[in-house]
Amino acid sequence: METNMFCRQCEQAAQGKGCSVQGVCGRDPTVATLLDLLLHGLKGIAIYGKMARELGIKDKEADLFLKEGLFTTVTNVDFDPQRIQQYITRAYDIKEKVKKIFLREYKKKNNRDFSGPLPAAADWKPADKLEGLLDQGRRVGVLLIPAVDEDARSLQELLLYGLKGMAAYADHAAMLGLVDEEVDAYFHKALAALAQDDLSVEELLAMNMEFGKINLKCLELLDKANTGHFGNPVPTKVRVGVKKGPAIIVSGHDLLDLEELLKQTEGKGINVYTHSEMLPAHGYPALNKYKHLAGHFGTAWQNQQKEFSGVPAAFLFTTNCIQRPLDSYKDRVFTTGLVAWPGLVHIRGFDRKDFGPVIKKALELGGFVQDNIEKEITVGFAHNAVLGVADKVIEAVKAGKIRHFFLIGGCDGAKPGRNYYTEFAQKVPKDCVILTLACGKFRFNYFDYGNIEGIPRLLDCGQCNDSYSAIKIALALAEAFKTDVNGLPLSLILSWYEQKAVCILITLLSLGIKDIRLGPSLPAFVSPNVLKVLVDKFGVRPITAPDADLKEILG
Repeated sequence: METNMFCRQCEQAAQGKGCSVQGVCGRDPTVATLLDLLLHGLKGIAIYGKMARELGIKDKEADLFLKEGLFTTVTNVDFDPQRIQQYITRAYDIKEKVKKIFLREYKKKNNRDFSGPLPAAADWKPADKLEGLLDQGRRVGVLLIPAVDEDARSLQELLLYGLKGMAAYADHAAMLGLVDEEVDAYFHKALAALAQDDLSVEELLAMNMEFGKINLKCLELLDKANTGHFGNPVPTKVRVGVKKGPAIIVSGHDLLDLEELLKQTEGKGINVYTHSEMLPAHGYPALNKYKHLAGHFGTAWQNQQKEFSGVPAAFLFTTNCIQRPLDSYKDRVFTTGLVAWPGLVHIRGFDRKDFGPVIKKALELGGFVQDNIEKEITVGFAHNAVLGVADKVIEAVKAGKIRHFFLIGGCDGAKPGRNYYTEFAQKVPKDCVILTLACGKFRFNYFDYGNIEGIPRLLDCGQCNDSYSAIKIALALAEAFKTDVNGLPLSLILSWYEQKAVCILITLLSLGIKDIRLGPSLPAFVSPNVLKVLVDKFGVRPITAPDADLKEILG
């Protein structure tokens, strides 16, 4: 059946199968098709980049562009067709640059010209006009990419979506000055492999497991970048609500952008608030030192249209998670970095950005007319903070005071079924501890869970960018109890929405972690046979009902 587009990379895929007319996220067919073509262009870079690396040649521009390009294709990032066309053109230019370097060096080392054959992406050249680009894009959509069979295609997509998620993490680390050769090389290796059409199910499954280990290294790199620049997070109380006065509300994940905004607004009488995924910023000492970082506004990303409407504040989106801005607040929304929406003011720059337009708008709007603080919540329980009291945790477990740990985390979203996570958290027995991370926690983090022997029953480890903390905590506890993670009184109850959650899931599987409960629905791109492998080998299972799942876990 001919469709305008086809995308099933996120949990909200239409009818649980895929968006074929309009993306549930807001993507129209033009944007979706151009992003498919951008991915094709990235594979071309990777083909030559991988071969160049085999000759000992690296290109920093190509390495960074692969991250930025993949990140651009993540759900809720770039909705601007003009910007995406510019990325497509740049992808071709970088591919030709790397190709030229490779061919020259190959001839030097082998005394002969290189001869293929190579996948089609290696020789691709973008059309001159939009219609031509769209025609090219329609030929390289996910269902048109050759694959051995349905299961191979499913594993191709699993790897591709994992790469998109890892690109987001690697890009954040790169903005803070840290890169890793093994991570950079794997982007080239995996994308070049995905340009082929003859990889078997066994080969693709092995590549996904290899990817999981590489992504763990990437998560560690990002943790090192964040803590090296902003300090180790510490438990910090955060006011939820607003104070009187001009306001800027910052969403997304880019802590460096938030820091620069805080510097530029200092002394200007403007209160800066985090929104959604930016909440963990309050736990970092280098950010919390700014007194005008006034608190947190709103809940998860999917509620922004309801929560932003008519609010007298400027809004800054630093990375993904943007939705179509409504007319009631569109005039006060700004984007920066890779996130973009047509018609919005985009703050350009790489190092020191000029947030003057955002500041000017905040002052013009005047801000909130009175204080309205709803409550306080505590963040900052990253691995350094939790492992600092590991002896108390271990003692409480041995004494029978803590019976079980539940990691309830992942992405939030708008589809029905996500109230499961609220109910589950509230029904967790009082002798159990909840670890949480990412925006899924907004379903339940406003409740008071009390403590066990002075240990809070709800430990907020951060956002999805802080997933390394949860993994490190689990591995450290396993070592302390002389077992593996599967031997701990620990259960993982995960929600997924987009590709960063996919890559974390693959990492958990590569570590051998079993019996993960996943919801609210299983990925549409996972074929029945691949799902069977995940169930049989790793014990992955869908969530059912809170009471039933708790009974099965706790006995």
